[in-house]
Amino acid sequence: MSDRLFIFDTTLRDGEQVPGCQLNTVEKIQVAKALEMLGVDVIEAGFPVSSPGDFKSVVEISKAVTWPTICALTRAVEKDIEVAAEALKFAKRGRIHTGIGTSDYHIRYKFNSNQDEILERAIAATKYAKKYAEDIEFYCEDAGRTSNEYLARVVEAVIKAGATVVNIPDTTGYCMPDEYGAKIKYLMEHVDGIQNAIISTHCHNDLGMATANTVQGVLNGARQVEVTINGIGERAGNTSLEEIAMIFKSHKEREIVTNINTSKIYGISRMVSSLMNMPVQPNKAIVGRNAFAHSSGIHQDGVLKNVQTYEIIDPKDVGIDDNAIVLTARSGRAALKNRLHVLGVELDQEKLDKAYEEFLKLADRKKDINDDDVLMLVGKDRTATHRIKLDYLQVTSGVGVQSVASICLNMSGVKRYEAAAGNGPVDAGIKAVKKAISNSDMTIQEFLIQAISKGSDDTGKVHMQVEYNGSIYYGFSANTDIIAASVEAFVDAINKFIVE
Repeated sequence: MSDRLFIFDTTLRDGEQVPGCQLNTVEKIQVAKALEMLGVDVIEAGFPVSSPGDFKSVVEISKAVTWPTICALTRAVEKDIEVAAEALKFAKRGRIHTGIGTSDYHIRYKFNSNQDEILERAIAATKYAKKYAEDIEFYCEDAGRTSNEYLARVVEAVIKAGATVVNIPDTTGYCMPDEYGAKIKYLMEHVDGIQNAIISTHCHNDLGMATANTVQGVLNGARQVEVTINGIGERAGNTSLEEIAMIFKSHKEREIVTNINTSKIYGISRMVSSLMNMPVQPNKAIVGRNAFAHSSGIHQDGVLKNVQTYEIIDPKDVGIDDNAIVLTARSGRAALKNRLHVLGVELDQEKLDKAYEEFLKLADRKKDINDDDVLMLVGKDRTATHRIKLDYLQVTSGVGVQSVASICLNMSGVKRYEAAAGNGPVDAGIKAVKKAISNSDMTIQEFLIQAISKGSDDTGKVHMQVEYNGSIYYGFSANTDIIAASVEAFVDAINKFIVE
């Protein structure tokens, strides 16, 4: 008899908390629809009380998706719960996710409280949330560093108070796999009424053990896993959805099954990476560029003789099709539309026409167009509403000559021309932008250039952190000209804080 494992995706809540990864409501809906197609059971759409944007996102995602449960996060605070309930009013299936810290670190230093008082607050929050929804999930924050005995008391109490799911987070990523597995096992054996709720895992990757801890949690009785696409999340990230899905698909002898359509994994991985401007490391399990690449002569020889000598996963199982149509300047709208569909992006005719025009321009400059290029193209409309746009850039650069950049910025319809010399073409372009906006009080804290695949004609992605008035702002651009991409990324960051 197979055991059903529920997939709770928190890409749009925990994942979106990563600096520089914030999405607007339209982008969140796009990801939510892709998660629905992927087959996730629960989508944690946001923390409604935290901001009007999060509240709106939960409302709109509730309207946009059909069958997944939509979850809203709260603290163990009545106002939080009330706002979450209001945000979920359009959800076909809604869940309130409330909770409180249970470790001594949180009880003593965060709440200046004691175990008995925290227990009462946990019970009260669960009962209050139950007034607004039947499906209540309770999280014991920092459960990884909470004593098993006290954790069992809290879990038992909130289940009696009406919790249908209880989340056991390794909030700091501190637990060892055997320790975390034993914690889940202890709860399964010592909590009266444990059969009345689903135990959930939520593991962070600070020590690189998030996936291992999650697997141990499942093998010891947890039947919900809280995960993110590409493992994104605060600090070192969360458990990767794609890793958990493929681990249990590969190990059928464990008889743990999910509802995930694994052929959709690659597409949504690339979508999230593109929308959140968050590169996927090449050696990332399942979805990295090198995940199915073999360079060792011994490995290549084995794979050529029988692919199963070194590949335990068929790339097609995660949506990587070696026979996929190659997009070139001769490809038509139908080919582009089909590739977008594979990547989980659906465009109306008007947007498809615009994307196709941009596609042809890029195809004239680049021989082959890959998936990341396509996603960059459909994301270009995100900069269309910028108040400051780079209309023109010309750079003179070389060996033995001073680099000089001439630019034209369109600032809410007013064009400003400037030129500047610098220590290289990028520096010259940045200095010209600063002159054009009459503001030089900005410092680039991080500057990353990354090729999407390979080749001198490849599209370069630029990620930039710009400090202004003590705050960090994030800029991004992609262009076959890395000088242009660098200046565009700087302008993108400026648009986050400049007010005319």
